[in-house]
Amino acid sequence: MTWTTHTVFNQPHPLSNSNLFLSDTPLGEALSREGAGWDREWLASVGQQLGSAESLELGRLANAEPPELLRYDARGERLDEVRFHPAWHLLMQGVCASRLHNLSWQPTVREQAGVARAARFILHAQVEAGTLCPMTMTHAAIPLLQRWLPAQFEDWIDPLLSDRYDTHAQPGDQKRGLLIGMGMTEKQGGSDLLISTTRAEPLDTRGPGEAYRLTGHKWFFSVPQSDAHLVLAQTPVGLSCFFLPRLLPDGTRNAIQLEQLKDKLGNRSNASGEVEFRDATGWLLGEEGEGVRLILKMAGMTRFDCALGSHGQMRRAFSVALWHAHQRQVMGKSLLAQPLMRQVLARQALQLEGQTALLMRLARAWSQPANAHEATFARLMTPAAKYQICKAGMPFVAESMEVLGGIGYCEASELPRLYRDMPVNSIWEGSGNVMCLDVLRVLGRHADVMTMLNQEFETVKGSNRHFDAGWRQLRLKLRQVPEEQAREVTRALLQLATGAQLLKYAEPPLADAWCQQWLDPRGLRPLDPVVIERLLARACGR
Repeated sequence: MTWTTHTVFNQPHPLSNSNLFLSDTPLGEALSREGAGWDREWLASVGQQLGSAESLELGRLANAEPPELLRYDARGERLDEVRFHPAWHLLMQGVCASRLHNLSWQPTVREQAGVARAARFILHAQVEAGTLCPMTMTHAAIPLLQRWLPAQFEDWIDPLLSDRYDTHAQPGDQKRGLLIGMGMTEKQGGSDLLISTTRAEPLDTRGPGEAYRLTGHKWFFSVPQSDAHLVLAQTPVGLSCFFLPRLLPDGTRNAIQLEQLKDKLGNRSNASGEVEFRDATGWLLGEEGEGVRLILKMAGMTRFDCALGSHGQMRRAFSVALWHAHQRQVMGKSLLAQPLMRQVLARQALQLEGQTALLMRLARAWSQPANAHEATFARLMTPAAKYQICKAGMPFVAESMEVLGGIGYCEASELPRLYRDMPVNSIWEGSGNVMCLDVLRVLGRHADVMTMLNQEFETVKGSNRHFDAGWRQLRLKLRQVPEEQAREVTRALLQLATGAQLLKYAEPPLADAWCQQWLDPRGLRPLDPVVIERLLARACGR
């Protein structure tokens, strides 16, 4: 006898088989506005693929089956390899095909390639974030390697610029695609890189491109399966940057021993190692003592990617919540039709509108390093964006989880994984205080920063009273900012930069609503029903 106790109804289907790009009107508008409209066809195609049930399942599997450290082989020989679930490799093929690791550095670079890459990055972050770690490190390392890579590794440049993902354990010049990791942090230092204890001694001659012997450790060795790592080590002159290939040019393994893989809260698909260097061989990049300067040049790009990744994950959490609210019925009408829920979802949509506009503007700035105004904008707003957007991700995903209720808290939903993944972007490449102190450093050392801010903000002066008041108040504070006010000033800077973008380009009711929500000192106010309708329509691609 078959027993049926109840019929399941009013349970929304999971969000899948949607186009992640075409459903995001603000992203499409910003792409064209910032000069990369030429990439729309690619983004629409990739957006359809990434939004499929198959891609989303790959993201789930890669995190449900985290990487495994293989320290020894069957004969007891030291192996030091990392084994991944096949889902990881399929995802990596996709991100490499999108050239997230090298689009900006192609020999024939399209206009505003950095803007196109930012949009691609946001889409991939909505499916699986762990695979973005090797992408962002490789992307940041390539310009440094193009200048300083030792002569015996010059054949690495072509595979670094390819769209292939190659897992073969071979020297770099024999592979079709290459990835670069980083090893900076030590147990005693954290963000204080200057007290690193790893030592480097020349094998023969000192100087750029020469081989050194490294002895020491790294507490966080990102993506240990990479073909090479950029590592900091002490020389008599000071902290220096070294290129450590996983396999030496003769095919033998470098003396890099993996001690363990970190057991992390989130970002579980991605391997983070702890290593010992036992006379490892590395080649000096740049001059001795220039290590921090070279690394900080890359840090700006990786910090920007942290903000892009958090934004993409926030967009996915919101999409899941909005899709649920469309289907779920409460008291005879959809959850989306409930006045209080409409306020919650519309405020989330408005937050994403602002972030999208700011991040794509910042991507344009990163695409024009030779332009002094744009370089200053990128230098100041990158740490501010990383601080504010990455910090906002955790409560944002929690709010989306509440829309779904209990099922949003269960592992069958995407939201618990997104929630666990959120804190890493706030921590990696400098936590909140480090970012805010960096903002103060830029304000204090860059003489042209006020000129840049005036040019950015004065163009919209008079458009909104909340913006005008906020800019007047901040301008007075910027004359001398005590360290204890660094977070407040950083937050205000990013809010004004975001408001300026919306006042320039967004529909006036949406721009005014954003300024009222985030620049009015009286706090949040209910959104107008007309604004709510427009925000929710744009969030669905209309």
